[in-house]
Amino acid sequence: MMALLDWMNSAAIPDLFGSPVSWIEVIGFATGAACVYGVARQKLWNWPVGILNNLAFIVLFLGAGLYGETVLQVIFACVAVYGWFNWVRGSADTDNKNDLRIRDAAGREILLGVVATLAGTAAVALVLTHGTDSQVPWPDAFVLTASLVATYGQAKKIFQHWYVWILIDVVSIPLYFSRGLALTAILYVGFLALCIYGLIDWKRARRSETPVIPEAIKTGA
Repeated sequence: MMALLDWMNSAAIPDLFGSPVSWIEVIGFATGAACVYGVARQKLWNWPVGILNNLAFIVLFLGAGLYGETVLQVIFACVAVYGWFNWVRGSADTDNKNDLRIRDAAGREILLGVVATLAGTAAVALVLTHGTDSQVPWPDAFVLTASLVATYGQAKKIFQHWYVWILIDVVSIPLYFSRGLALTAILYVGFLALCIYGLIDWKRARRSETPVIPEAIKTGA
């Protein structure tokens, strides 16, 4: 086991923007990119690939001192099991598996999401500030909390979850560069592009899911 961990933390790329890149970061890069692409394309396999990505990032972030991110990956893996089940089960109004409908967030869900993100960020940042040696408690706390909100939206196929992921990526890119995780920061640049693609693709898919109401019905003829 120790030999495997040593290999994971050994350098796959000796120098990238002044920092070495470990094999576990390469694994996280590959599985992370595949997972986000799978979500954008509404592919069921995104969930098991995402769990593998969570395991890789647990090792990576723990070594980089990103404790909030480490805890987040554990929670991600648990939520992924729920998301996987929810997507397989599909919508209540369809007999097809893996056919959960894309929907908009309700006003109450948006309010709860904003409140949870603000309160969670403050609470986690305080814990990281006073309970760990974290050098970046606030952005670390925000990424943790907002990611949980976004993952919930992803599991429920709420369209607006893409906006949350985009904001998370904007915060994460400089955060990972600051911690010497250059390849992961580059991955999040790719995540940002994939999230924009996913936003556009889900918008197109949602339009195709919307039934066309005949004009005669609309007018009551």
